[in-house]
Amino acid sequence: MAADTKAGAKPGTKAAGKAARREKAKQLREAEQQREQRNRRLRRTALVTAAVVAVTGGLYLVFAQSEQAAQNISYDVGKPGIGKTAPDFTLASSAGGQESLAGHRGETVLLYFHEGGGCQPCWDQIVDLDKAWKKVEGLGVDTMLSITTDPADLTKRKVADEGIKSPVLSDPDLKVSKEYTTNQYGMMGGSTNGHSFILVGPDGKIQWRADYGGAPDYTMYVKVDKILADLKAGRAA
Repeated sequence: MAADTKAGAKPGTKAAGKAARREKAKQLREAEQQREQRNRRLRRTALVTAAVVAVTGGLYLVFAQSEQAAQNISYDVGKPGIGKTAPDFTLASSAGGQESLAGHRGETVLLYFHEGGGCQPCWDQIVDLDKAWKKVEGLGVDTMLSITTDPADLTKRKVADEGIKSPVLSDPDLKVSKEYTTNQYGMMGGSTNGHSFILVGPDGKIQWRADYGGAPDYTMYVKVDKILADLKAGRAA
């Protein structure tokens, strides 16, 4: 009879008490493990949050500094300079066929010489100028022609990929770029252009010029409002 009671661990027996204590201890261990898991999750979340805040803060600081730097970008004025006759040219256009500067005589034309190729900021510059065209037009500009040293087929493909509206001309042998000395402001030892804007008036004379590229910063993008402000101030001077 005593053996049966011990084997069955009926309630109220010594064995049943031990079983109950073991069960309670197990529950306590499990509860402790769950608390530890929650604490680990909370610590990981806190670390991730701190990292995100730090990265976000760092990016904001970099962005703020870049914004400030963008407002303080200076430029050189290469040759031919203001008042000189802009050299004529005829180049293959992304719009198809050939395009010449002489074909725009009577218009005010903004020439944009840039590195092209893998310089994404250079293409972003054209996209942003296209988007802000009403502002550009508001300063009396009739046409913008961008000029890169890339082969015509690559230029045409890139223009299509970026959805660029204004013509981009190809100057692969740098003949035109050298006439305008814009390759002197590139970062590739003169084999590509820098970041130059040249405003040609209806009479074919240069009204304003800004070579933003060049050592030591080799600027490859300038805010549209900054360009327009410089253009307006340069013409007034």
